[in-house]
Amino acid sequence: MSPGSARAARLVAAPLIAAAVAAGGTLTPPAAAAASTPDEVRGPTPRRAWTARVMVPTAVRARPDVRARRTGRVDTVAAWNGGSVELLVLAARTDARGRRWIKVRLPERPNTRSGWMRADFARLSTVRWRVVIDLRDRRARAYHDGHLKRSWPVVVGKRATPTPRGRFAVYERVRQPAGSELGPYALHLTAHSKTLRNYGGGPGRIALHGRAGALLSDPLGSAASHGCVRMNNRVLQWLARRAAPGTPVEIR
Repeated sequence: MSPGSARAARLVAAPLIAAAVAAGGTLTPPAAAAASTPDEVRGPTPRRAWTARVMVPTAVRARPDVRARRTGRVDTVAAWNGGSVELLVLAARTDARGRRWIKVRLPERPNTRSGWMRADFARLSTVRWRVVIDLRDRRARAYHDGHLKRSWPVVVGKRATPTPRGRFAVYERVRQPAGSELGPYALHLTAHSKTLRNYGGGPGRIALHGRAGALLSDPLGSAASHGCVRMNNRVLQWLARRAAPGTPVEIR
C-alpha cells in the first residue's frame, strides 16, 4: 500500500465481504441463476483456472456437505465498485447425493481463507491468464494458457510492511480518478497485509496498481510500498484488460 491522500488510500482498500452466518434455511437457486458444473472443473493449473460468479447469496461451509458447519457467506455484489463477485475455484466435489460443490478463495482474512459453496449458486467459467509476482526479483510475469506473455519490474512491500506470499486472485478492478497517485486502476486482490490490520479506512487489502506523483520517487525494482505491488501505468492498463476478477495471482 502506498502513501498518499486519504482518498487514494481508500480506493486501494475495500471493505471485507461479510463473514456472518446467514439466517434462515438453505436457498433454492432460481432456474435463471442455476449453472451446471462440468465434470472437468478443478483447481488452478498453469494453463487455466475456473472462476465462479456468485449468482445467489449463499452460505459457505467447512466441508462439501449441507450438514457441515457454516463458516461464512458470499454475496453477489463486490464490496467497492458494486460489480459482480467472481471467485477463484480451488477444488470441486460431488457429495453422496449427487450435489456439486466448489471450494473458493474468499476475499477475507486470513489470506488462506476458503470455503465450500453449492455450485448451483454460481456460474462457472474458465480464465487462461495468470499473474506471478516474484518478490525476490521484484518482477511480475503474466502467462496466458501457460505461456509467458510479458515480464516487468515492480515495487513491492518494504521490510516493515511486506507483500504477503500465497495463492490469491483478483477480487475487483477499480478505475481510479484522473491524476490519482495509484495510476489508472487498482486491481484489488483477495490478499491482505499481515502487518497492517487497517489502512486508509479499509481492511488493509493488497492491490496491484500504478504509480504517479510522489510514488515515482520509489524506482521500479525496489521494496518501498506498504504491501501493494506498483507498476508502470501503461503495463497496468495492459494487465487490467486481461486480469478479470477471479484471475489467479501467485505471490512468491
